Amino acid sequence: MKIIDRLNDGRIHISFEVFPPKKDEDYEKVAAATDEIAKLDPAFISVTYGAGGGTSKNTARIASHIKDDLNVLSLAHLTCASSTKEEVRGVIRNLKELGIENILALRGDIPAGMTFPTEERFRYAYELVEEIRRSGDFCIGAACYPEGHVENEHKEDDIRYLKQKVDCGVDFLTTQMFFDNDIHYNFLYRIREAGITVPVLPGIMPITSASQMKRSQELSGTVFPRRFLAILDRFGHSPAAMKQAGIAYATDQIIDLLANGVKNIHIYSMNKPDVAAAIMDNLSDVIKA
Repeated sequence: MKIIDRLNDGRIHISFEVFPPKKDEDYEKVAAATDEIAKLDPAFISVTYGAGGGTSKNTARIASHIKDDLNVLSLAHLTCASSTKEEVRGVIRNLKELGIENILALRGDIPAGMTFPTEERFRYAYELVEEIRRSGDFCIGAACYPEGHVENEHKEDDIRYLKQKVDCGVDFLTTQMFFDNDIHYNFLYRIREAGITVPVLPGIMPITSASQMKRSQELSGTVFPRRFLAILDRFGHSPAAMKQAGIAYATDQIIDLLANGVKNIHIYSMNKPDVAAAIMDNLSDVIKA
């Protein structure tokens, strides 16, 4: 089944992201966490590709496990900056052979010290979207950035490039994490005005520790609102309190999104089934209303 068919059915859908192990010996640990998250009946589970494409083998393995053994829709991430065009085509062929119908197309980070761009690599995500579209009957997702991509100085350019990517064959978009829902609502208004009509899944990251907040800010450059900073200042010294507060904050974000008509929400689980379960427990009646 294609994810876009589920997103368009008019019901509320909560999905989760997991990341594959960096080392093969950690596979069972990640699989166990994924199994627990699958018990929460998500709309789908996405599996990241890893920096530099180093975990691509395990991405396909986990995505196949989700689809075949857990009977949950899986979404395999695929990045292109760190791999040659032929390597990317090989990954697409493998996903096709495994029966994985859903791919999230990303440029990905450029590895330190690597010459980029070159003729043997895809330079932009839209080129990867075109390649996937030529390669089979896939449902294709892509990323978007409510606060703007760090490489684009002007938000107008960011939206223009996003529309170019969508027009190449993207079925749905997933946002980078954000912590102020007004940023998301403003972003939705601007992209709809630009003619981008595909479903957009807001990406929610439960921040459950001070160190996680620091890493998130370094990776994405996201802005933390004063309300969240107050939570960190008050509870950051206590792991248990910060975890509970972070779950509550993410839950509040999701409830606000649902109250404002958003039906499809993607949660970055960080392979923490207890956090995912706590959020779903908080939403147990909300998502049925």
